[in-house]
Amino acid sequence: MPVTFKVAVAGCTGYAGGEILRLLADHPGVEIGALTAHSNVGVPLGEVQPHLASLADHPVVETSAETLAGHDVVFMALPHTASAALAGELSPDTLIVDSGADFRLTSSDEWEKFYGTPWAGHWPYGLPELPGQRAVLAETKRIAVPGCYPTAITLALASAIAAGIGDPKDIVVVAASGTSGAGKALKPNLLGSEVMGSVSAYGFGGVHRHIPEILQNLRSLGADAPQLSFTPLLVPMSRGILATCSLPLPTPVSEAEVRAVYEAFYASEPFVTLMPTGVSPTTAAVLGSNMVQIQVAVDAAAGRLIVLSAIDNLTKGTAGGAIQSMNIALGLDETMGLPRQGVAP
Repeated sequence: MPVTFKVAVAGCTGYAGGEILRLLADHPGVEIGALTAHSNVGVPLGEVQPHLASLADHPVVETSAETLAGHDVVFMALPHTASAALAGELSPDTLIVDSGADFRLTSSDEWEKFYGTPWAGHWPYGLPELPGQRAVLAETKRIAVPGCYPTAITLALASAIAAGIGDPKDIVVVAASGTSGAGKALKPNLLGSEVMGSVSAYGFGGVHRHIPEILQNLRSLGADAPQLSFTPLLVPMSRGILATCSLPLPTPVSEAEVRAVYEAFYASEPFVTLMPTGVSPTTAAVLGSNMVQIQVAVDAAAGRLIVLSAIDNLTKGTAGGAIQSMNIALGLDETMGLPRQGVAP
C-alpha cells in the first residue's frame, strides 16, 4: 500500500490557498484534512473557491493550532507576519510549508527594514533548483516558500551568477505581474476598471520587499555584493510574471556560449525550459503549470546579458513550488501532482 500523508491548508480561501488545494486535489500521495481560514468559517469551500469541485463540500474551519494538529503536513497560506506565532504552536514533527515571507530572510536587519516587525528566524528555502538545496529540503520539517518575483528572477540569473558570467553589481530587472500577486483582499487599485487597459509601476526605487530575498539568493550562488535595481509592473491579467533581467558583460561572450552554460545548469531540472533560440517566454504558455521558461540573449552593443523568464506566479511562484518542496521533504517523486503542461489559448 502506498503511503498517504494527511495535509491541512491554513488560509484556504485566498488565492495561494486555493492554488495549493487545486494541485493537492489531484496529488496521489496526500489526503486533504482541515481547511482553515479566519473568514468564511462554517461555509462549504465551494462557496468561496467554486473552481475546486471535488472539495466543494469540505467545510472551512477556524485557523488554530487545535484544528491543524494531527496532520503530517500543514501548508500556511497566510498574510505576511501571520505564520510565525502559529508555527510555534505546532509539533516539531509536522512538516510546515509556509507560503508567506515570515521565514525567508536570513538577516534580521533586512527583515525589520522591509517588513517593520520583529524577525521570526529563518527556515530552509523552498527553491529546489538552487545548488545543494534538495539535500537541505530532504532533511527538514520547516520550509519557507520563495516569493513569486524571487522565483522568476533567481531562476533567470542563477546560471549566469553561478558561472561568473556578468557583473552582479549592476543587475537591472523589470518584471510584469498579474493582479493575483497582490492577494484576494479588496484594494481600489486592483479593481477591474482601474487595471483594464493600463500598466503601472509600483514598489519601485529600491523599496520592494522582495529585493533582499533576491539578493540573498544571488549571494548564495556566489555573487559578491550584488546590487539590484528592480521595477515591478502591474499589468491587466490575473496571473503570471514575465521578468526581464540584465547585467553587464565585462568581457565579450557569445550567445552560444551563454546558452551552453544555461543548458548545462538546467539539464536535469524537470520544471525549467530553456527556450529555442529566438523564441520568447510567455506567461500564457506557463499558465496553470509549474514550469519556468527562460531565454537568453547577448546585447553586444550595450555589452549586457539579457535573460527573460516566465512563470505562473500562483503555481511555480507559490503553490507549485510549495508542493515541489513538500515532495522532496517527504521522500516522494519531486514532480508528483505538479502539472508540466500549460493551458492554451
